[in-house]
Amino acid sequence: MRQDWEPEDLIEVWTLLEDDMKKVRNKSGATRLGFALMLKYFEVEARFPESAQEMPAAAMEYVAQQVKVAAGAWADCDWQGDRIKRHRKQIREAYGFRANTEEDQERLAEWLAAELCPVELSRDRLAAAVVARCRNDHIEPPAPGQVGRLVGKAVKDFEAQFCRSRVEQISHATRSRLEDLVAGSEDETGEGADGDGAVSAGGRSHFAELKADPGVPGLESLLAEVNKLQRVRRLELPADLFADVSEKLVDAWRARASKEYPANLERMKPPRRLTLLAALCHVRQTEITEASPGVWTRGFMLRV
Repeated sequence: MRQDWEPEDLIEVWTLLEDDMKKVRNKSGATRLGFALMLKYFEVEARFPESAQEMPAAAMEYVAQQVKVAAGAWADCDWQGDRIKRHRKQIREAYGFRANTEEDQERLAEWLAAELCPVELSRDRLAAAVVARCRNDHIEPPAPGQVGRLVGKAVKDFEAQFCRSRVEQISHATRSRLEDLVAGSEDETGEGADGDGAVSAGGRSHFAELKADPGVPGLESLLAEVNKLQRVRRLELPADLFADVSEKLVDAWRARASKEYPANLERMKPPRRLTLLAALCHVRQTEITEASPGVWTRGFMLRV
């Protein structure tokens, strides 16, 4: 709930209409003010405030004038008793809503994981989608903190399934080649073990080379990119490995892989590690191949 309200907005949103006044007529004091404020708050947010501090001060003053109760009475409202529970029930019913249940939250998490997580990366937008879905279904949404946890669970479930489904498409030989990219590579301390095939002739790990940008255009950088392309092709990743998900999602996983140290990757569970490495290699192969076919052709000729 925003806290800054212009006078014209207050009048438009927080004015108690005739039906609103009927609902507060048989109440008095702090109860009268509290019910009126929660009634209008729910109309705007489709949920109740979690604490007295969430109520905009300007709205509190404006509604207090209408119900002829001192604005300070809001601080005396009981937030835990049976009365406020009855009032919330009355307000939900007035707007045709019902309280959410654990089953509702499970269904929302499943919906997010199946429908939105594959195409939406922003957790804020996922949370907004939960609130919008609840409002559309006339269900009071969970509290903001609960929505955050629900989104976190949905993202975790989606990523677990996403990784499992990628690894299932990769042959055992390709998995082994992906693992070799980081086996024996230098960790963040600069200390590494001797890995068979993990370090190039120049002493730089193949994983580090794949993450690196091409650098200044020239023969040396051209040959380095040709080497990367050959190395990625030897992995034999399925061409359609990421065909069923958005490019935005694959780019995000590539970005994650680029930020990881080999030691961190080695501590991960295999499905996640392999998916990160596969995303990095898949995107790098596409970038190098599409950069300039004519340039790469000349590069291969130079090597010959």
